[in-house]
Amino acid sequence: MIDPRNRPAFVGSLMAGIALFVLLWWLGLSPILAWLVGWSVPAFAMYGIDKRQAQRDGWRVPEVVLHGLALVGGVVGAWAGRTVFRHKTQKPMFLMVLVLASLLWAVVVVATLFASPV
Repeated sequence: MIDPRNRPAFVGSLMAGIALFVLLWWLGLSPILAWLVGWSVPAFAMYGIDKRQAQRDGWRVPEVVLHGLALVGGVVGAWAGRTVFRHKTQKPMFLMVLVLASLLWAVVVVATLFASPV
């Protein structure tokens, strides 16, 4: 269960991902690209927020939220956040989840690109 102090970050990232996806799709981006960008923005933001909170010894974004955002489609934002903020670079589990999410989404994108139109 999510700690009540972390609930705003969790719910906010979910709402932001969905809202960005819908907006980008409505603006004409392909659904797969809109999905990946829509979830990458909150993933990147959560890495930055968590890094800042770690430096201030404040509340933290749960690791399951960071992993979840990468797996749901925010893999590019997670990689960018990890790199830009130099955050979670010493944790092998984060590398493993990001590699797994990257492979998963690479397969989804390739399958989408080569899917025959119905």
